[in-house]
Amino acid sequence: MANEMNGAEAMVRMLEAHGVQHIFGLCGDTTLPFYDAMLQLDHKMTHVLTRDERSATYMADAYSRVTGRVGVAEGPSGGGATYLLPGLIEASESSYAVLGITTDISVSSYGKYPLTEVDQEALMRPLTKWNTVIKQAEHIPRMVRTAFRAMTTGRSGAAHLGLPYDIQYDSVDPSDVWADDAHSSYPAYPVAPQPGAAEAAVDAILSAKNPLIVCGGGVVIACAMEELDRLATRLDIPVATSISGQGSLAETHPNCLGVVGSNGGTDQTWEMMEAADLVIFMGARAGSTTTSRWEAPAPGTRIVHFDCDPMVIGANYRTEVGVVGDLRLSLAAVNAVLDARDQGADSFGGAAAIADIKKRKFEIFNKLAQSNEAPIRPERIIDAMMKVLPLDATIVSDPGTSCPYYSAYYQQSQPGRYFITNRAHGALGYSMSAALGAWYGRPSSKVVAMMGDGSFGFTVGELETVCRARAPITYIVFSNATFGWIKASQYADKGARYYNVDFTATDQARIAAAYGVKSWRVENPEDLERVLKEAIEHDGPTLVDVVCQALEESNAPVRRWMG
Repeated sequence: MANEMNGAEAMVRMLEAHGVQHIFGLCGDTTLPFYDAMLQLDHKMTHVLTRDERSATYMADAYSRVTGRVGVAEGPSGGGATYLLPGLIEASESSYAVLGITTDISVSSYGKYPLTEVDQEALMRPLTKWNTVIKQAEHIPRMVRTAFRAMTTGRSGAAHLGLPYDIQYDSVDPSDVWADDAHSSYPAYPVAPQPGAAEAAVDAILSAKNPLIVCGGGVVIACAMEELDRLATRLDIPVATSISGQGSLAETHPNCLGVVGSNGGTDQTWEMMEAADLVIFMGARAGSTTTSRWEAPAPGTRIVHFDCDPMVIGANYRTEVGVVGDLRLSLAAVNAVLDARDQGADSFGGAAAIADIKKRKFEIFNKLAQSNEAPIRPERIIDAMMKVLPLDATIVSDPGTSCPYYSAYYQQSQPGRYFITNRAHGALGYSMSAALGAWYGRPSSKVVAMMGDGSFGFTVGELETVCRARAPITYIVFSNATFGWIKASQYADKGARYYNVDFTATDQARIAAAYGVKSWRVENPEDLERVLKEAIEHDGPTLVDVVCQALEESNAPVRRWMG
């Protein structure tokens, strides 16, 4: 039959049918038929060869965050499959749609102790929203459809498909190769809240004296930013965010308080969390970081909770009103209720209160940002970035030194996913490769990745991938020759008894140069802004290695270390 198709070809055609444009991955023995199908078939997908399977999933994760489409990562059996785990669990816990495809040993050799045998289905089960190892070639189209349906509906997340070697050669009926276009992006099939829920939420909000909206990542995932802006502006209600929730409003918006909580929050922003008599969580799970280990809202504070996942409502706080549904549709319903009541003249005074808080917060920041101390203060790096970066830059950060400073002080001037960090599990080495995924997803935006020198060492090999892709990404390394977060914790919690947190100082700029990256090392704070400007304007990969102050010596916006 002219239109005969094998399992590997069916997998390629099913990804193509779901609108996949980029696949990030690393070759292996069990992948041979899949790679051959990608080579031989005529399709418009680009495969990006990575140097590490972890990096492939991080690229797929950031790609998904900036595009709203499914990110796809693939790797071989055995060790390759285990290396996909960090990225899949990060995406799943952060509610981003990432598909991990692992090729596997042949079904016919299961249980015979072949090389690289591992129970992939058991391995992936706790890390994904849905997963299976496909046992027959004829099941491939149905299983791919199921994976995309799972990733893109409800609370989005990661999925895993195992593709054994032998079934990649077995035949598949081409007529079964089709996809539901709705599952090529997410949220797919968004669900509106139940009747009366929006009215109950409005009644609760309007009865408060000091309400505060606290947004998680769900607002941006649902593209609910415009509806949130309308609500916050019409009632002059303050809006705080988690780190993942940054971009729910532009940080420059008069109603945007900024990040609250134990990481990236400050004493000034925390005042509003403590003063609120009603907290409205939106697309946030009210977890340990945003609430400073549930210090605020305090028990007894009234809670209204908006989320697409009913499991988070009431999980950490007794909830007065739960609104379950897609965030964009739920906030549209709230605004429709206020429209019907012609409500909008009442003001909660949010903008004026926020202006006072920000004035006090930035007085402290600006003093430190102008410091000529060496090693260079992290505040000075963030300040220089604000001066030289384009307004639509996409900034990626590892969870270490750079993250709390950026989250506390950088003033992103537009809503949307322009800041990416792996907050769910905080694996080091994320931003080096995630930045490349973000660039493939949004090549029109200048991509900047921040990391400590500890993180740099995790995935430095991906600099070769970045150079091969000719991606004009700028890397900023906060270098202090220590695993700073742990050292600062030992300083704060263990009486400065340091143990095994320091490593040998390395010149990251020279390492990057060896890969072909144009690079600089900055030790004098007066050189920083000029060098950053040069790096950002260069048409190719660049790296700026900044010798900076260690966290334990600094005024880091991490509440348990402050004061």
